[in-house]
Amino acid sequence: MTVQLKRYESAAEVEAVVRKFEACLFGPDEFHHREHLTVALCYLLESNERTALERLRDNLFRFIRHHHIEANVYHETITLFWLKRVGRFLERSDKGRALAELANELIAECCDARLVKAYFSQPLLDSAEAREGWVEPDVQPLDF
Repeated sequence: MTVQLKRYESAAEVEAVVRKFEACLFGPDEFHHREHLTVALCYLLESNERTALERLRDNLFRFIRHHHIEANVYHETITLFWLKRVGRFLERSDKGRALAELANELIAECCDARLVKAYFSQPLLDSAEAREGWVEPDVQPLDF
């Protein structure tokens, strides 16, 4: 069964996701993998990986606090895994294309959030070390 994902129609629609996230206007049940990827894409288009990670981390923690979510929901290794994955996508992409087109292609390519488990075992992902900082994959090395 193929999942049909909502496509972005314009750059304004993509940028609205970032603004809505940063303003904590998404409910916790509305900010899904698609939106995470969209935000990561926009942050990486504007800066390098380190700066994008800091911005993403800061805004995720603000979102978590705003919605009174347990802070341990944040996972550094998973966040950085996806940021690295989006970064590699951008390295291969023509960044001059329309933002909506880039976002739609990224989401189509990375729509399965379970991809992280091809690289990391569940016990490693469950570890405090992986939640609090980057750990190297233990199933297979990053190949992107």
